[in-house]
Amino acid sequence: MPRDVNQLAAMVVKMSTGQPVEPEPEPRAKNPAAVALGKLGGPKGGKARWKGVSKKKRTELARKAVRARWSKSR
Repeated sequence: MPRDVNQLAAMVVKMSTGQPVEPEPEPRAKNPAAVALGKLGGPKGGKARWKGVSKKKRTELARKAVRARWSKSR
């Protein structure tokens, strides 16, 4: 069963008119090597990136980000 409403509607129309319905293709499997590589660096994330940055520099960057976020018109 397709998850998309439009695909589901098209399938229902095909079934009701007697047209052949193609089976959904199998989802491609993930590359196990890529998954393992992502698990190595992913959990470290921000902690590893910010390790060498001083508290003063982090504060400056955070303030800059807040100003940029709030300066956008809504």
